[in-house]
Amino acid sequence: MSGSFRIEPLSGNHDRANFLSGSDALDRYFREQASQDVKRRIATCFVAVSVSDGDVAGYYTLTATGVALDALAPEIIKKLPRYPVVPAVLMGRLAVNRLYRGRGLGGVLLSDALTRTARAQLGVFAMVVDAKDEAAQRFYEHYGFTFLPGEVRRLCLPITTALRRLTDRRH
Repeated sequence: MSGSFRIEPLSGNHDRANFLSGSDALDRYFREQASQDVKRRIATCFVAVSVSDGDVAGYYTLTATGVALDALAPEIIKKLPRYPVVPAVLMGRLAVNRLYRGRGLGGVLLSDALTRTARAQLGVFAMVVDAKDEAAQRFYEHYGFTFLPGEVRRLCLPITTALRRLTDRRH
């Protein structure tokens, strides 16, 4: 599956006009705002490009965030130093073009985001996501994300846990 796509940073060479994921908000962001956020260093945006036709098949964004230590589950807190906030990365958006659904591209994009985060050589404890609806919530839970206590649809996955799961799936 991943061989039919290449994942690269968003650039002016990518045609965003015809991207349709089925979510107006995600499509509008990608067409109208993503490049501005990248230029302003508010977020990074990576796109999955179809090798066969150059279409943008999906995208995701990453930005820095922090999570209050007391917002994490007790079993996670006991393993961390007592800093008031732990560093994290927020995957603000993840969308797959309707034409490419059902091929596992969402999981490939998520895996790429987690791997890039781990390779960034920054102190990042976890990835945080805001699931826009119940289907998105189930998608993230399938990959091991758990709710931040007291939050509605905000989930978290420690990077070390994610990397261990990615390694297990490859073997």
